[in-house]
Amino acid sequence: MFVILVYDTAVERNPVVLRTCRQYLHWVQRSVFQGELSVAQYRALVKTLQGCLDLSYDSIRIYRIGTPHLMQVDSLGAELGHPDSVL
Repeated sequence: MFVILVYDTAVERNPVVLRTCRQYLHWVQRSVFQGELSVAQYRALVKTLQGCLDLSYDSIRIYRIGTPHLMQVDSLGAELGHPDSVL
C-alpha cells in the first residue's frame, strides 16, 4: 500500500518520530513522509510510533492509498525531500 504520513509532535519527541519514519518511508517535507509499505511494515511502523508518542498531545495522520498511480500531487515552492532518502 502507498502511505502518506504527517506528524505534529512535541519538540522533544520530534527526533524519535523523525528517525522512526525515515526507517520506513521517504522524507518529502519537514513532517511529511510517503512511500510503499507492506501490511507487516505498516503494522510495525504504527506500533513503534505508538510507543514513543504522548497520545493526549501528539498527532499523526496516516493516509493509506491502494496505489500511488491514483494520486495526484501538486507542489508549490521548494522541494524539500528526495524520493531516495529512506535510510
